[in-house]
Amino acid sequence: MSSAKPEREYFLDSIRAYLMLLGVPFHVSLIYSTQRWSVNSHDASLWLTVFNDFIHAFRMQVFFVISGYFSYMLYLRYQPNRWLKVRMERVGIPLLTAVPLITLPQFFLLKNLTDKVGDWSRFSLYEKYNALMWDLISHLWFLLVLVILTALGMLTFRWLRQQQHRIDYHQVGWGKLTLALLAYALLWCAFRRIIFYFAPTLLMDGLFSIAVMQSLFFLPFFMLGALSWKHPALKALFVRFNPVMCFGAIVVFIAYCLNQRYSSGEGWLYEMDALISTLMGLCMLNVCFSFGHKLLNSHSPRIMYLVNASLFIYLVHHPLTILYGIFVTPHISNNTLGFFTGLVMVFGIAFLLYEIHLRIPLLRFLFSGKPQQPK
Repeated sequence: MSSAKPEREYFLDSIRAYLMLLGVPFHVSLIYSTQRWSVNSHDASLWLTVFNDFIHAFRMQVFFVISGYFSYMLYLRYQPNRWLKVRMERVGIPLLTAVPLITLPQFFLLKNLTDKVGDWSRFSLYEKYNALMWDLISHLWFLLVLVILTALGMLTFRWLRQQQHRIDYHQVGWGKLTLALLAYALLWCAFRRIIFYFAPTLLMDGLFSIAVMQSLFFLPFFMLGALSWKHPALKALFVRFNPVMCFGAIVVFIAYCLNQRYSSGEGWLYEMDALISTLMGLCMLNVCFSFGHKLLNSHSPRIMYLVNASLFIYLVHHPLTILYGIFVTPHISNNTLGFFTGLVMVFGIAFLLYEIHLRIPLLRFLFSGKPQQPK
């Protein structure tokens, strides 16, 4: 256990906050994209579809690298049991709070005002359970994955801590990292394909899809973040701009869009998506870390405000976006105007709710997992 606190990584805080806040334009643009969502506009917008695809192609991979980085940092600061308690509270309490206060009302909103849920009265018992799993977890899926990766961290971090420096990470470059993560992604694809052949209904199960498949997919990114804390040479690689990775992000994103448009779910859509998303995550990891380190690595009260507000904004924005899609979108014929109007309305109401919740101690605790002093 180490009691010394390292210098604050302002650029990582900032990147993590911006990635969380990107959830708002991601879901607002979903309304106007070709993707079928809870609510859709009458006509799809090409540029908003591409914009939506771009956010989705890399955002969570980079987020889980940062989560692994900070999680391992805290693991070394506390005793393991204390670390597990603190992390579970910080992640689990907002998750458990958001289900009855956010996603459960959201489920009834979707059930009664949209056709997303379907004919509930005709559902079998399992179909009702599965629909509830998808809609109660909803946009909270990353919190559930974080809870699972945190629990696994008791094993993976202990293993990592005990590992001697068998690898000279000064000699590790993007080529070796890419091959290593692609090898893992291929194993994930093989595992999914086996399930597809022998138990395909499992892949449609909401809880299994998120708790098992998503957790396994993001595990290497989470561990990559932990490795970058343990080995400064790896972190230095991430923050040093590499033009090949920047150009690679463009090429891989084109491949991502083509896969989304021309592959099918019965074919190799999801396996190809896993391989492409792994590559996109690595390329954008370098882009985000290098530009973030250059532009965001300083203390700013306004940035820290966004850092503190980002989780709450993410939690509440989803039902606000659905409400906007149901009641406002049909009255705005121009998709671009509708998108920016939606951003203003969703962000505005979300930040208003954030300021209200700051003044209620119980809500501050429930949505952060830690006691907070009032302003």
